Amino acid sequence: MGEYLVRGGNKISGEISVSGAKNAILPILASVILNKGESVIYNCPLISDTYVSIKILEALGCTTKLEGNTLTINSKNANNHIVPEELVREMRSSFIFLGGVLSRFGKVKISYPGGCELGARPIDLHLKALKALNATVKEEHGFIICEGTKLQGTRINLDFPSVGATENAMLTAVLAKGETIISNAAKEPEVVDLQFFLNAMGAKIKGAGTDSITISGVSSLHDVEYKIMPDRIVAGTYLAASAMTGGDIVLHDVVYEDLYPILSRLNEAGCLFKIQRNSVSMKSPKKLKSIERLRTHPHPGFPTDMQPQFMSLLTIADGTSIVNETVFESRNKHIGELIRMGADIILAQDGVTSIIKGIEKLKGSTVSARDLRGGAALILAGLVAEGETIVLNSSYVERGYECIEKSLASLGADITFKK
Repeated sequence: MGEYLVRGGNKISGEISVSGAKNAILPILASVILNKGESVIYNCPLISDTYVSIKILEALGCTTKLEGNTLTINSKNANNHIVPEELVREMRSSFIFLGGVLSRFGKVKISYPGGCELGARPIDLHLKALKALNATVKEEHGFIICEGTKLQGTRINLDFPSVGATENAMLTAVLAKGETIISNAAKEPEVVDLQFFLNAMGAKIKGAGTDSITISGVSSLHDVEYKIMPDRIVAGTYLAASAMTGGDIVLHDVVYEDLYPILSRLNEAGCLFKIQRNSVSMKSPKKLKSIERLRTHPHPGFPTDMQPQFMSLLTIADGTSIVNETVFESRNKHIGELIRMGADIILAQDGVTSIIKGIEKLKGSTVSARDLRGGAALILAGLVAEGETIVLNSSYVERGYECIEKSLASLGADITFKK
């Protein structure tokens, strides 16, 4: 694992384009196996999770070619329904291959997923959806084995608007006979992007972005070319970095509507915005204001993937803020590391409520990333800390950010990366 060396004190200012979205590319890569042909993906983020997905596709029998940010996959000769255990344990999002592989081969074998340890993220919603679509599910020795040669459209009501369960249900239903309706579906923009991609392959899906998605099964899909949506979490991370350091920043290649939950909270902290077509400009205040209460929720609420970065921001805001994490009960491992840097944070006994009292300046220290977004939050803290900060365990950050050190350095940060 590598590490980031950050020297605080520089403003994060300038212009930068936002890369393709991690949470969009992964389900889309899991779906290319459905078309039995060629898929060309543009704006592909060069992150470790993408590389793991490519390895999974190759293990399933696909051929791949990556040139810059363009990825070409041919799934014509895919011939394997077993998703390699070592790759699934490397990336939790690999569980999204469940639905696509089942639809293609009528069977799938996959192990329980790994990835960031953010607490209980049960897969029962995924399996319940597949069973409703007439698949049989067996669990044995740490593996899940599903079979479904005659998938049948149905009504699926999710107990929670899980993004992964919504996407797995979509992938399973695309080639099923008849109509499927997913109620209480996740509304995240990445679910909408998956709908756009599948429809570009010939699927018949409508309703993504609302709580009811309708899939009319088709008999086959065809070749496709598609550009991945911009990453709203990467965009939000750059905005938080600029706000913390008192900089002015312009983000290009963004979708303003997707960023609104983040922008509204930054505005509450004192930042000002100018919205133009596909770009957002932000001017930061001299001193950030506290946020009385920040609560994470499924979209269109404030995204849990931005909670650690905002907690980092609030450690130097003027006043006291309260943060409630309602999505992942273990998404607070960055708190101890921020406290190591001098932050004044109290985690309540409920384990989800944090009270942050803003201080004047953090102090550089050696800290460890424990998950993807927590690692990004520690890098942001290093940007405003006095002295040097070393952030260990870079592999977590590399899962979702395409060379974050180069991006921040291009905006004025004093940051280096060492393998």
